[in-house]
Amino acid sequence: MEADWIDHHSKKSLKRLLPRLDDIFDSRPGAVAAHRRQAFEERLHRHWEPLFRLLVNLYGWHYDFYYHLEQILISTARAWLERPEVLKELDVRREENPDWFLSQEMVGGVLYVDLFSDNLARLSEHIPYFKQLGLTYLHLMPLFAVPHGDNDGGYAVSDYRAVNPDIGTMDQLTELAQVLRHAGISLVLDFVFNHTSNEHIWARRAQAGDPDYQEYYYLFPDREMPDRYERTLRDIFPSLRRGCFTWHEGCQKWVWTTFNSFQWDLNYSNPDVFRSMAEEMLFLANHGVEVLRLDAVAFIWKQLGTSCENRPEAHMVIRAFNLIARIAAPALLFKSEAIVHPDEVIKYVDRHECQLSYNPLLMALLWEAIATREVKLLARAMHNRSRLPDGCSWVNYLRCHDDIGWTFDDLDAAQVGIDPAGHRRFLNDFYTGRFPGSFARGFPFQFNPDSGDQRVCGTLASLAGLEKAVEENDPQHIETAVRRINMLRSIILSIGGVPLIYLGEEWGELNDYTFLSDPTKASDARWIQRSKKKWQSREKLTDPSTLEWRFFDEMFRLIKLRKSLPAFYNGGMEVIDTGNPHLFGYTRQTADQHLLVVNNFSEPPQTMSAQALRACGCGRSSTNLVTGTILDTEAALQLGSYGFVWLDCSTPADTGDSP
Repeated sequence: MEADWIDHHSKKSLKRLLPRLDDIFDSRPGAVAAHRRQAFEERLHRHWEPLFRLLVNLYGWHYDFYYHLEQILISTARAWLERPEVLKELDVRREENPDWFLSQEMVGGVLYVDLFSDNLARLSEHIPYFKQLGLTYLHLMPLFAVPHGDNDGGYAVSDYRAVNPDIGTMDQLTELAQVLRHAGISLVLDFVFNHTSNEHIWARRAQAGDPDYQEYYYLFPDREMPDRYERTLRDIFPSLRRGCFTWHEGCQKWVWTTFNSFQWDLNYSNPDVFRSMAEEMLFLANHGVEVLRLDAVAFIWKQLGTSCENRPEAHMVIRAFNLIARIAAPALLFKSEAIVHPDEVIKYVDRHECQLSYNPLLMALLWEAIATREVKLLARAMHNRSRLPDGCSWVNYLRCHDDIGWTFDDLDAAQVGIDPAGHRRFLNDFYTGRFPGSFARGFPFQFNPDSGDQRVCGTLASLAGLEKAVEENDPQHIETAVRRINMLRSIILSIGGVPLIYLGEEWGELNDYTFLSDPTKASDARWIQRSKKKWQSREKLTDPSTLEWRFFDEMFRLIKLRKSLPAFYNGGMEVIDTGNPHLFGYTRQTADQHLLVVNNFSEPPQTMSAQALRACGCGRSSTNLVTGTILDTEAALQLGSYGFVWLDCSTPADTGDSP
């Protein structure tokens, strides 16, 4: 009955609203090309029923639901009308090839514009370098207008339609998107989804007493409701502030602020918020953004008596946004940022929700295996929790602008004989250098005295031991650190998904401790890895005697090799039993190519038996594609300190019966 009701009313509502489209199209200067309008209306009819269903579930209880429905359709149609013709052509190509981002040729980079190139105008000068490295995906960290001083590294947005004037203008961003697209590089931006800054025009109007805009946020006259909510909420930044509500003197109300006091949580139970944010999303899409990273998606729906994380309605909101994008800007993809339990992370990844997702579990467990020199937790978790729906992809990274949290599943840990709480304490001690024999130079972040939870910050090279080895001027330890780093990078390039490089990693960037002398940054340890790029380091990339050259050269060659291997097309990763607790292995294959990747997570050389190799489908000989050498897999596979191989086992295994 419900399905019949939805079907009937969705058709009835669209029939009633279609004449409004005529009004919108007719009011536009110049005629709309008939084939373009036909394509738009075909997409509208195709996606309207599921969109209507989601909106009914989210907002059908509003007495003026059909008014809001009309406003959402009008906003969608207007955004499509304003979409540049070159992007409508991109829409057509992406609809014809919806899996374009699953290609093994996809390689991502991420950077802060101001730290990398000072501003948007100068960033274009680096496109030849991006192409040399092999990037096809470039994520620019938050660059919109923000409050002066502390703004959570750009995640307190004051205007989604204005670039921070210290960085550039929206016109420059649009021009950059076009230049990148012509170079074969997709532009990725953050869409700060859960909150705005307290200086956003919506927040300023709420502070001025406008009741409509006070409904854009969660405002309370006293502590009754905040206290009731906080019984089941957790503190996100416990060392900075306790609780999720902030008293605002100006409007004499308590404001829901999950992260920082200047970041006001949006009220997505208000359909006006949904429509307004959809308009901001389409505005960015129309300026050439091809992927939006949905920031803090787990927190967007509040319900009393729950943790207010990962609510079913949060998924409905994202799916509805996705459908609006499919109608008005089909080239746009979503990437989820949900740093929550691994089982919850995967729930955001779906062709109809977020086609891409960060892979925080892989990042955390790679570092876990580096610290322990054992792969049992990594192998179990990747075997159980790495598979995604068809048409979706992980984005794999070794570190990001944020911290490393130990988000592995406690049951996975217990099943391999690990005490979860004790192990997290060990990892925090190891990566902040407190554990005897640790090589890491990490920095603690957000210790929670109630739960004992803590996270860690640091650059890839410093966490992997290079900083300590360089300080000690120890050639052997430097070599070990380099091999450790290169082995980790080989995994994100081969394990399945889009590898993401935090630019600076490619030449071995170390921690930057100058943030401690900046009052606006000193309380946020994440700035230790957000340093101004030292271009003298990149100038060393032409000198084969430098570490910088070696890092870049080995990564460059691996990226080039990755792009040539059809088996590295997204999907098809299977974790295998190497028979050795220090070796992490997996296969990647297509109908025509079968690859085996094996990685040594320890300093001593390790062996994988011939029997284990044959169980993976390797014949009498296989080619190590990284070096071009032929390996006799009738004998055991020998891997040196932090060594790795990409073995081509495409020739069927030899049974030994032939002469």
